[in-house]
Amino acid sequence: MNFSWIGFSKLCFLLSVTFCTLLLFLISQFHIPWRLRHYPPPVFNGNCERNCTLPQLQSIDSKLSSDSSDDIASFGDDKNPEKWRGYSLRTATSHFKFGNLHTNPSSPLEGVLKNTSVSSSGKEVLELEDIFIAVKTTRKYHKARLDLLIKTWISRAKQQTYIFTDWEDQELRKMAGVQVINTNCSSVHTRQALCCKMAVEYDKFIESAKKWFCHFDDDNYVNLSALHHLLAAFSHSQDVYLGRPSLDHPIEAADHVRSDGSTSVKFWFATGGAGFCISRGLALKMSPWASMGNFISTAERMRLPDDCTIGYIIEGLLEAKLLHTSLFHSHLENLQRLQSVLKQVTLSYGGPGNQHNVVNVGGIFSLQQDPTRFRSVHCLLYPDTAWCPVKKKL
Repeated sequence: MNFSWIGFSKLCFLLSVTFCTLLLFLISQFHIPWRLRHYPPPVFNGNCERNCTLPQLQSIDSKLSSDSSDDIASFGDDKNPEKWRGYSLRTATSHFKFGNLHTNPSSPLEGVLKNTSVSSSGKEVLELEDIFIAVKTTRKYHKARLDLLIKTWISRAKQQTYIFTDWEDQELRKMAGVQVINTNCSSVHTRQALCCKMAVEYDKFIESAKKWFCHFDDDNYVNLSALHHLLAAFSHSQDVYLGRPSLDHPIEAADHVRSDGSTSVKFWFATGGAGFCISRGLALKMSPWASMGNFISTAERMRLPDDCTIGYIIEGLLEAKLLHTSLFHSHLENLQRLQSVLKQVTLSYGGPGNQHNVVNVGGIFSLQQDPTRFRSVHCLLYPDTAWCPVKKKL
């Protein structure tokens, strides 16, 4: 009897082991790694009715800007642009492959809109207050640049615009109050300092619970109406990454996050000098590599500057796509060729080495009175501004 009971127990044990082995085998066969998942494309929530056609979808960018081949400002062939002079990118360690600077040849948003499904639940309501606007600056530009921004476009978006700096400036604090965020990052223009500020920007956005995160530099003029119009065409809960690449091809870098650097990864990134926007849905997915200081460690492991790290996380890790748009502009472009100025989302102006690289607008202030042309643009957009000489609307 004892022998039979022991034999029965052994049989049950063997059957259990066999079952568990088979179960593990089946799980391994049907398991899909998270990195292979493909997230749904952004949902278009524009002004079309339910039966929008493809040509209607592709016209969104033309509604915002009457771009033609002559209207799109092209990047110059500067092989060592000012953006990269503050720090060194060692190709021997980071495996970067950069080419000359160009605009993206495809029409704005055309590629993604071909694959975008129309929402049948109606248009998402987006208020300007739903947009978290981050302006990155540094101590030496508080007077030279920020005074102009606060006087112009920031004055129209005080409550949702946050200024990220590296110095406690009482004069700036008096003008902008709690909207000034002292990051305590270094004021030196290095990769590490830039990534430090971007990390703070990201965390503050997540805390804010706003729908969109938009990053701009202190030499950008932001057309708030055009920005609102553009973002309202998408759902903030979907994967949306909007901006302008500074190259006509994706960059390639050694992948030190998912491997030991023996393999490389290619991805697009939106240049921070022209500004970019990220939906909250996508920003939340970035959290493992971006929140609570993780952004800095990710950038360090990849040896990437701030805007490149954003692109790496979104395209390289999450497999979402940058939506290329020609409505964002940096000082690296030939801004004098830009047309439909008042329909662009961001504008910029040339630095000390190219002060005449500004947009062409006339009838308000002279070039001597308004060297950046921001005051003139602002008065054309908001003629009711107290200090504008022209009061009539366009």
